[in-house]
Amino acid sequence: MQNVVIIGSLNIDVLQKLDRLPTVGETISINSKSTNFGGKGANQAVAAARQGATVSFIGGVGEDPEGRSYIDLLNEEGIHTDAIYTKSVPTGTAYIMLEKNGHNTILVYGGANMALSRADIDQAQDLIKHADVVVAQLEVPQDAIKRGFELAHQYGAKTILNPAPVTDHVDPDILKNTDLLVPNETEAAALLGLEPTTDYEKLVARTPLFKDNLAIENVIITLGEHGAFYTIHGKPGLIKSFKADAIDTTAAGDTFIGTIAATLAADLSNIEETLKKASIASSIVVSRPGAIPAIPYQDEIVAKLSSNN
Repeated sequence: MQNVVIIGSLNIDVLQKLDRLPTVGETISINSKSTNFGGKGANQAVAAARQGATVSFIGGVGEDPEGRSYIDLLNEEGIHTDAIYTKSVPTGTAYIMLEKNGHNTILVYGGANMALSRADIDQAQDLIKHADVVVAQLEVPQDAIKRGFELAHQYGAKTILNPAPVTDHVDPDILKNTDLLVPNETEAAALLGLEPTTDYEKLVARTPLFKDNLAIENVIITLGEHGAFYTIHGKPGLIKSFKADAIDTTAAGDTFIGTIAATLAADLSNIEETLKKASIASSIVVSRPGAIPAIPYQDEIVAKLSSNN
């Protein structure tokens, strides 16, 4: 069983369903509105926990009902929450605009997520000391991630970085301590200063740039319905996506990453098996509404894997 530590975000998701996004100067009606728990860090933590990993979370919430409710939720999922610190700013919030075709556009207020500090990471370092895998995204300050990854390598844990939201710059001190980079095609292209692509041959041609420009050897690029491209120890490959009737893609990438964290061997030798499992998990998520409520459990994934073999 993997011991996973997530350094990441805890957001309240305000989901607004609409036929399409408005154009500039246009006002349109929202068809329905709901509030759920989300945030990339939390989604990834729940995905890993529901697949049998022992998960601990390092993050921040506000001193508000949303923050207290979030800690209660994660405790119910069996996630260790002692290193979720209460901050003097509100709990983070994401405003998700979900179009009829299943595409989403998200606005994020960082709140307590952006108050996570290097000192908080040091205070939680005993969790990292006992971790097999440490995972981070970019919805918390990079200085906190940098310290977390430094400690992970000091204590022998593998590190996974999800460079989201999209950025063209990640602190080089984070990258030098990153064992596996997991962007989507847009995030990968932004880091290289190139246009996004899902074309396999183009992605193969770009692989040397990750090592030359970012000092990263191992990369998995999620490509939505086109599957997942990977280059591990210099060997590229592609895992096809599994068919799904997509109604909400909100937590698909996070579920994919949580699955990797819970499944991937320390030497990355089971990469194809892991990515098939991650693709199955994501196909289940997109067929359901919401973020955390849509994330599947281990038995659902195993059953769908068996039916697709």
